[in-house]
Order: sequence, then C-alpha cells, then structure tokens
Amino acid sequence: MPDEPVSVLERSATRVHGYRFALRVAERGRVLSVGDGVVWIEGLPSAAMEELLRTEDGSTALVFHLDRERIGAILLEQASGLRAGAAATLTGERLALGVGDALLGRMVDPLGAPLDGALPPVCAAQRRLDGPSPPIVAREFVKQPLITGSKVADTMIPIGRGQRQLLIGDNGTGKTTFALDVVLAQKGRGVSCVYVLIGQKRSTIASVTDTLRRLGALEYTTLVVAEATASPGLKYLAPYAGCAIAEAWMEAGRHALVVYDDLSTHARIYRELSLLLRRPPGREAYPGDVFYLHARLLERSTCLSAAQGGGSMTALPIVETEQGEIAAYIPTNLISITDGQIYFDRALFASGILPAIDVRRSVSRIGGKAQPEAIKHEAARMKLEYLQFLELETFSRFGSRLEAGLRARLARGRLLRNLLKQEPLSPLAPESQLAWMTAFNDGSLDGLEAEKLTAALRALTQGAARGAPELDAPREAWSSAVAGWLGTGPARGEA
Repeated sequence: MPDEPVSVLERSATRVHGYRFALRVAERGRVLSVGDGVVWIEGLPSAAMEELLRTEDGSTALVFHLDRERIGAILLEQASGLRAGAAATLTGERLALGVGDALLGRMVDPLGAPLDGALPPVCAAQRRLDGPSPPIVAREFVKQPLITGSKVADTMIPIGRGQRQLLIGDNGTGKTTFALDVVLAQKGRGVSCVYVLIGQKRSTIASVTDTLRRLGALEYTTLVVAEATASPGLKYLAPYAGCAIAEAWMEAGRHALVVYDDLSTHARIYRELSLLLRRPPGREAYPGDVFYLHARLLERSTCLSAAQGGGSMTALPIVETEQGEIAAYIPTNLISITDGQIYFDRALFASGILPAIDVRRSVSRIGGKAQPEAIKHEAARMKLEYLQFLELETFSRFGSRLEAGLRARLARGRLLRNLLKQEPLSPLAPESQLAWMTAFNDGSLDGLEAEKLTAALRALTQGAARGAPELDAPREAWSSAVAGWLGTGPARGEA
C-alpha cells in the first residue's frame, strides 16, 4: 500500500515526459441526409472506400461512394436518433468479423452478431470481409472430389473441391434442396460448411435451419443470414461475410464449402444501393461494375497448393432465372465466372423427375479430373447412353415405327431415368453410387418393374453400407459384390 502513490507518480511523470506539443487535426463531418439505408455526409475529405465511420448517436456506416463535396455510406447499424445535422467521424478501421470453429453450429448476421439467441461467439481471430483472391502461384489443380450425394451430379456432373459450380434455374425448381443435400453429404468428410441466406423470407430461413439441425448437419455448418427485412447494407455484405469465414478454414489447410443463396438477390441489392448513391446505371439498370462484384467474390474460392497448406474452398452460388432464360444479364455473368453449371428445368420438375437437373444444359468443366476413377469409368458410357436416349425419345414421339434395337435402347434409357430419380435430403455415399451404376451397366436391373427396382436399389444401398469393396478395387470385385447383394450371383450366401 505505501508504494502505490509512488507508482502513480512515476506513471504520471512518464506521461508528462512523453508529451509533445503539436497541432492535432481531427476531421468532423456532418450528416446531410439519411434514408433507405444510405447516408450522405460532408466534411470528411480523407475518407477511404470501405472505411467505417460512426455518428454521434451511435450509428455505424461503411463508406461506399466518394464524391468531390460529400461521401455516400451504407448504414450497418442505425440508431433511432440518426438525423440530418448529426456529427460523424472516421474510425480508421476496416470491416472485419470473427472467424474460426466457434462459429460452427451458429447463426450470425454479416457483422458476426448472433441471431440464434445464444451468447456472441468467442472467436480467436478477426478477418476482413473483402480481400484479394489467392494468386495463381498459390493455387493447385482441382484433384479431390466433393461428394454431393446426388446420383445425377456425382455421375454426370461431378464437382471437385475448390471448384465454383453454379446452380441455376427458375424459382421453385429445387436449387436450395440440392444445396442442402450437398451440405448433408459432407457429414464425416472433414468439410466445414457455410450457408449464406441473402434476403430470404423468415420462413425459408427457419426451414433451412430446422432441416440442418434435424439431420445433424448444423454441427459442422455456419449460417450467415441477412433476412428480407434487414438493411440493404447487411444484405450486400452477407456473401462476403460467408466467404471470409470459409476462407479462414481454407488458409488453415482445411476444406470448406460455401453456398450463396442467392446471388440474383445480391445483384438486385447492389443495384438498389448504387441507384440510391446516384451511380450511372447500365444494362437493366445495373451499375457497370456488377460483373466485378461477383467475380471478386467467387475468385476467392480455389484449391491451395501444398506449400500453402493444401486447403480448399468450394463455392455453390445460386442464381434464379425467369421463364428459363439463362441468357439474361446476371445469369450469363455468373456462367462466365464459374467452372460449370447445374441447370434445373421447370418442365422436368413438373413431370416429377427429381432432382430436376437437365443433363444436356449442365456441365462441369473441371470436376471430371477429381472424379474417382471407378465412378468415372462407369459413368462415361452411361452419360453418352443417356444423352442418346433423350434424342431418340424426342424422335420417337413422331409415332414412327422403331426396330427392336431402338426399342431396347429406349427401355434402357427410361430405366436409367428412373434410377437417377432421388428423394430430397437423402444423399448417397460413393459406394452406393458405384453399386447401382455397376448393376445398371451389367444389365442386372433390366426389365425390373417399379416395385422390384425399388427393392433392388434398397438392397444395393444396404449391401454397400454393410461392407463394399474399395472404390478403386477391380471391376470384377464390384460385379461379384453387386450380384451377391441382388441375389443373382455366387455371392448370394455371403450377402
């Protein structure tokens, strides 16, 4: 106790000794107008793009537009007392949020604030929302498969870890359900997932959250949510927040998957903010840099080299079309940015072919290099056979008589189409995929009625779950195992 006054005096002397008389200049701006999630401010000449500023009533905004006489900012947190004339100051900070495993199983907004009613997550690191994409020398070729659990995707439109695969189609054709299937398929595969919901209704958010929680996928998934009633600024930042969370896992040498649901809404939000800030409009009233908006986001998804840790971030952006028009402005932009697209067709959906994926319009430009060799071998002739069947089916509708060989090919094609149908939220393991593909190519499923076909597929799935050969095992081993599971071969007693 007697030493305490001495220590206080010593600290005071240190501060006095370090004091330097100098002119200190601080900028103090003034709010000119506020409305629709945008605030105009004058008197901050040193403001920089994407710098945070605060007003005297506690509101927070992000510098988004620089003009000669004033700046435009998008509101992130708006206090009830914000009005014209309020003082505003620069913080010198850039927008960042906490990242790490503390976010797994949580629902947060783009600023990292919890939306699930729990305490704020305690994150060990902070990361800026927007940053440069990895340079070319830090990247590696896509070599590892991302298992989607979908029969159509894993066989004919494979996706690799580090790929950017677009999900495109009209509203209500199953894009979100497919994305949820992919998230569910990552259970036990060492892939951390981020699901970004941009401007979605509260009922949709509740449905997605309940599905992930009920099926045990929330424990390795982070939900970044900017619902329809959120401010335009939060909805604009949502995909960048999700990307930053997944990017931290990638740079730590881990594998991540991020779903953007959806970027059509994100583009409309960006158009709204740009028009409010009086930027010149271009095609369909979008600003001229809308392509760069999504390019700088999706280019951050990649597969890093071993020297950089070997992590990967796979992106599944979703874009909505109108009346199947894939040549619209935003869809064509995203098609040119991504490494392929999976097209969901409304006619297929209406006819009960689920998932409603149109194989003819879908493509994966680099996923085939990551596909397991056994599945690639079985799928090679299967895809060609299916595409030929679709053309032949169209020709047969004219009512012409077909020879026996063509009728057999039609029957095989219809069988394959039935095999590719899949119940939602029921992803298949690679072993189950290879089992039904082997059975189809061997002709073991030819001529089966609907009930017997369902029973055969169930037997194949159960057999593969009990114990299947390795994926790279010789094909003879797989044919023998499949015959045993179906009860058509010498391995029947073993099954």
